[in-house]
Amino acid sequence: MMVRVSVKDRGCVWITEKVASLASLGYTVAMILTFHEGACIRASAGDTTIVFGPVSKASKKYKPVNFGADIAFVPLMHPDMNGSDEAARGEKKAFEVFGPGEYEVKEITAAGFPSGSMYEGEGRINTVYSVHFDGMSVLYLGALGDLDLPSEVLEMDAPDVLIIPVGGEGTLNAAEAGKLAVKLEAKIIIPILYDDKSLKLFLKEAGAETTKPVDKLTIKPRDIVGKENEVVVLSA
Repeated sequence: MMVRVSVKDRGCVWITEKVASLASLGYTVAMILTFHEGACIRASAGDTTIVFGPVSKASKKYKPVNFGADIAFVPLMHPDMNGSDEAARGEKKAFEVFGPGEYEVKEITAAGFPSGSMYEGEGRINTVYSVHFDGMSVLYLGALGDLDLPSEVLEMDAPDVLIIPVGGEGTLNAAEAGKLAVKLEAKIIIPILYDDKSLKLFLKEAGAETTKPVDKLTIKPRDIVGKENEVVVLSA
């Protein structure tokens, strides 16, 4: 196996492994998504695990989880969602993806785009990630607080899975999240950074008041055919 690492002028890190992807071989296993408080979502397929917004042990709100993750996507530098070290297990360390740029790790390709956030009342740069994993596209908005997404994001094909903050307090509130979700035309929508009140408001905005939380979401590309703006609430 050969790995090439290079650093582009704009801080973009490329990692390329000469490994044939499962999708290109026609083998697509199920992707399993679980929620672990705050902005933290774990996604696994086969023997690959990625985590979005992993909680740091320095967080005062949430508890970190040791996933044994291969890749950790960090939206902004805050203990509630920058715990790449905690996402590891034992001697296995997760490759950290942080900031705008284009990335390729194993069979996963991703692009990060800068956006605004006022998480915890402080102006911050939040990275939005578009990730292609196991034959599906995931758009992770992190702690997004600004409806004005970069044009590159708005011009993308509709994501299969949209992970969106709905709780306000420096991120999108329920009404803003509902408006943006419709604009992005995602097939499946997963809310994060919510409490009971904001989740209820978001479900009302999305016309999904009867949606009940589930422990995990297991999907394959064929499962999302024909879906549009279907809300799935993952319980922590």
